[in-house]
This record gives sequence, C-alpha cells and structure tokens, in this order.
Amino acid sequence: MHCDALSSEGVLQVTKERLVRGGCLVQGFAAFVEEGGYARFCTLADAFYAMCRREGYRPVRRASDCRGTAVNALLTVEGDALEGELSRVDALYARGVRMMGFVWNTPASAGFPNFPDYAGLCAGRVSPCLRERERGLTAFGADVLARMGELGMIADVSHGSDALFAQVAAAGRPFVASHSNAAAVCGWARNLTDEQVVRLADCGGVTGLNFCADFLGGGRGAREQLAAIAAHARHILKVGGEDVLAVGSDFDGAPPNACVPDPSCLPRLFETFSHLFGERVAEKIAYKNFMRVLADVCG
Repeated sequence: MHCDALSSEGVLQVTKERLVRGGCLVQGFAAFVEEGGYARFCTLADAFYAMCRREGYRPVRRASDCRGTAVNALLTVEGDALEGELSRVDALYARGVRMMGFVWNTPASAGFPNFPDYAGLCAGRVSPCLRERERGLTAFGADVLARMGELGMIADVSHGSDALFAQVAAAGRPFVASHSNAAAVCGWARNLTDEQVVRLADCGGVTGLNFCADFLGGGRGAREQLAAIAAHARHILKVGGEDVLAVGSDFDGAPPNACVPDPSCLPRLFETFSHLFGERVAEKIAYKNFMRVLADVCG
C-alpha cells in the first residue's frame, strides 16, 4: 500500500525486478511532499508516469483497472500537497491520485500528526510513545475529507493524530492506515491503538503492516523481526478480524528490514502467514482486503 521510491535517491528497495519476483499485484507509490507543496506533487506525479512508461507498470485508478499480468501502480500522496487550496483535491484526482494522507510528521494545512513534537522526538527530548490526542483535522482538512468522499478517494490516516483518526472514522466510509502497526505490541505513536483497529474494521477499512524495525520492536535480526511482524499481524487479526489487515511495507521510506528487505521477499513472509493463520487469511492480507477497499471507494 505504501512506498517512497518516487522521492528516494540511491539504491532502491522497490524495483521492477523485485516486484515481479515478489508476485506484486498492486504497488502504491507515494508522492511524498515534505516541502514544496503542490509544485512538488506535480514533479513527483510526472516522475510516477515516466517511471510507469519506463518500467512497464500499469497505472491504475480503480480496482477494475488491475490486471494480474502486470505490476499495477497506484499513485498516492503523503504530506501537504494542498497548501490550503481545496480545488487542488480535484487536481490531484485528475492526475490519478486515489489515496491520500492528510499529514506527515509535522503539522500541515489539513491536520496534525501522530507526534506532538517531532523536533523534540528527533532530538531525543520526547518519547516516541507520546501521542497527539487533541489536535486533529483543521477546518480545511474537514472540507478535504468531505471532498475526497464525493470524488471517491481513499483517506489515509497513517501519520495522523488520534483526533484526526477519530474524525475520519466518524465519516463512516472505508479508509486506511496505509503503513501502521499495533501500539499494543510496540508503543510508538505511529502505531494504532486497539480501539482504532476496531473502528477501522467497523468502517470496512484496512491497516498495512509497516516493516520499519522501530515500529515493530524486538531485535533487529531476521528471525527476531519475523517474530515481531507475526506478533503485530496476530494481534491486529485478534482485535479487528481477518478483513482489517493488509501490507503497507514503507519500502524506501525506512531502513531495510532484515526479514523483509525488499518486495521479492514477500512470498516467504506469506508462507509464514499461511502456516500461522491459514491460506485463506494469508491471501486476504496479501491482496484481497486492500483490493476490497479500492473497489468500495474508487470503483
């Protein structure tokens, strides 16, 4: 559901060869806008379509566009691409965006992030478990959410505060946390509480397992990280049911995980999931749950 290959430099985790080896049906490519606003989004959107032409990816805008004979590519947005201009939601939609987050790790025009003091977190002055509970969507962000619902865009609450999550859930439509784990297993504020997992499931949404070791917890070796991924998956399934879990990864947005360093390693992970949860549930995690949300929201 999420990778940062569009904005990453150097050796990438997400490549066509690795996506094909991993049996990828759909890869979400985020236009990550840390700064630069709408102009930065346009640059990254141009790069997305150039990449699709170069690599032979199939750009998709709805579930029915997806073909099993190709790597299907979904353009998404992370960060503040709107800069307070509501008309830009329609502009992003016209460029093919079908999933969008409201914020990254710092406040944006649409809302507030998980971390109340990201600068303090980076400096080591603030615990990574400290959650932003009070500030959520701005008034502009509420208008953005409403317009996304009218157009058929998936709202993504990863990086959003607890209050932002609650406001999106209150709309009652399927939404996603594209790359977020379980706070009950690892207490980082980037992870979802049990209450949030339940509300997400009640809305018909999904959360995507994030392979960032900081958000998983445990030792950094391959075996320890496999155990951590399995623990998050097991807990989310227990709390929210078998329809709420998917794969986010955060490839190219976090250091490579020793267990799942790139997309080519995903079949091995799903073999573990098949052993732990059964093949039917493993297939839901692998693609069926997210494809359901894509169809429900985008057609």
